[in-house]
Amino acid sequence: MANIIPQERLTRKKLVQIGDRLVLPAIVVLVGIGSFGLGRLSALEASKQGLIIHPPGDANAIAEPVGWLDAQSATSDSAPKAADVPHNYLASKNGTKYYLPDCPGAKKIAVQNQIWFATAALAAAAGFEPAANCKGL
Repeated sequence: MANIIPQERLTRKKLVQIGDRLVLPAIVVLVGIGSFGLGRLSALEASKQGLIIHPPGDANAIAEPVGWLDAQSATSDSAPKAADVPHNYLASKNGTKYYLPDCPGAKKIAVQNQIWFATAALAAAAGFEPAANCKGL
């Protein structure tokens, strides 16, 4: 019985030729998939809402989502000024804990990420928990 399947020996030269024929199509496919993914990601980013952080010491120091175009109209003159409300408790807009201003963790919070509360009850109502390493909480 004759052997129907040719038994060619795969040499390094033949493997390189096969690889050369597959590299360009693989690059084209990967670039296409990446472009599609980036397009989907940009569509998701466009649909997100903005975030307003109240000034330090504001009694309503809870982040409120608003539309990007409505950000200017969301600020009001009737909100209490930072000097009117005591700065007793500090939290980060990126975290889950609140601190006393003298705690080591509070000193690491960047100014633009700070959210101030007048009372621990307001901080807890906003969803923050007392920091375990902060004595006095």
